[in-house]
Amino acid sequence: MKYLNKLLLVSVLSIFMVLGCSDYLDINDDPNNPTSAPIEGLMTNTTFQTAQNTNRVASTTSFFVQHFASPNEDSSTDTHESVSYGNTWANLYFNIGDLLVLIDQANDLGAPHYSGTAKVMVAYNLGLLVNMFGDVPFSEGFSDDILQPSYDNSADIYDQIENYLDQAKAELQAPESAASPGNDDFIYGGDLVAWTRTAYALEARYLNHYSKLGEYDRAAVLSAVENSFSSSDEDFQMSYFDEGTSTENPWYRTALNNSNLLLGGWLSDQFVDQLNGETYGLVDPRIEFITEPAITEEFEGEYIGTRNGAGRGAAPEQGERAVLAVGSFYASGPTAPLLMATYAEMKFIEAEAALTVNATRAYQAYENGIRAHMEKLGVEQQDIEDYWNEPSVSVGSANLTIDEIMKEKYVAMFLNPEAWNDARRYDYAYTGFQIPANHNPDLNGQMIRLVAYPDSEDQRNQANVPDRTMLDRVFWDQN
Repeated sequence: MKYLNKLLLVSVLSIFMVLGCSDYLDINDDPNNPTSAPIEGLMTNTTFQTAQNTNRVASTTSFFVQHFASPNEDSSTDTHESVSYGNTWANLYFNIGDLLVLIDQANDLGAPHYSGTAKVMVAYNLGLLVNMFGDVPFSEGFSDDILQPSYDNSADIYDQIENYLDQAKAELQAPESAASPGNDDFIYGGDLVAWTRTAYALEARYLNHYSKLGEYDRAAVLSAVENSFSSSDEDFQMSYFDEGTSTENPWYRTALNNSNLLLGGWLSDQFVDQLNGETYGLVDPRIEFITEPAITEEFEGEYIGTRNGAGRGAAPEQGERAVLAVGSFYASGPTAPLLMATYAEMKFIEAEAALTVNATRAYQAYENGIRAHMEKLGVEQQDIEDYWNEPSVSVGSANLTIDEIMKEKYVAMFLNPEAWNDARRYDYAYTGFQIPANHNPDLNGQMIRLVAYPDSEDQRNQANVPDRTMLDRVFWDQN
């Protein structure tokens, strides 16, 4: 952690060079003001890096849930090898560190609107960190005096996350604030009501993670959902900038690179077969908004995924296998929004939490979740109606089970790190789900539950690194 503490300063000092967009350059009216520039610059950097960290984590976890598959046989992430995700670890810590500095500066300034916004992002980034690695340093992780910090229990960190969200909700509604976010907020442009809704959305998400535990509080989950997003227009997302590769939507960059034969963004046959009718006998119209059909003579018009761990085999580099397509919803262009939490997700959380206590509410939320995601992608209304009217989808409130909810949520959470949390809570019980070809033999035929700690931690903080394997589980992922 020593190198992280030193580089945190570099992260703070470099915030003014991160982006080249005109909004950022126009933030500081008075270059001699020593207070407003740092807090505004920190807001700019942390909102941007929060979206970036979503992509960094999802670039790994999307292979675990088999949204993505590697075109190369035996790709280490695809086959669950012990990989050091040190870059993701470092960037999460950098951003959390910057956010803690922002909170301190906001407190000194008397600006609860800034600290409230920052606390929502602390909760979000901490959630990404804990759910990827499990127990991690936090209480001692940002002290210059402690070079080898101890690891906090992941359950204790969840308590901290809830505290941050509770504090954020109060501070965002403070009647007075010496300064408030505006154009320096790349996510909501200073909309405090939107940040409050997001705090409730994250609360619903994290409370729902307790679904395997005895303390799962369905009423609290449903209450948080009610106070979160009321439509997809309020989604927690960030639009990017068309000012160079470092500021473009990273999923667009992945798709564009793949079209230029820097291969990546290939779709798993598990995901594609759910959409193309192979698994459920029903073509999901969303497939056309995510990928493109094959153009080779043998398979023209078909949607063909890639088996995880097997690579593309004899398939060509282009034109036959389904990939994240340039111009698709998730990679529509350099300024495309990157989704972090959505109204559709809230509806599926509501359906899950209400399932055993209010079947009518659960079924309505299930339907709303499907419709919201399809509408978000741009599916035609008639196609939405046709899909909903299929008996295997429109099963009726009396017949709705967790399987239908998780099946549909699996599609709606495409390229979102939360999909891996869902998969682990659901014990990877998706229809047709199988371990990757050439799977890591150390996992004994079981699916990965946590990634390995970075090599840097073993080198610099070995005495405190927990002795665990990738089959050990985050606290909420019980057998």
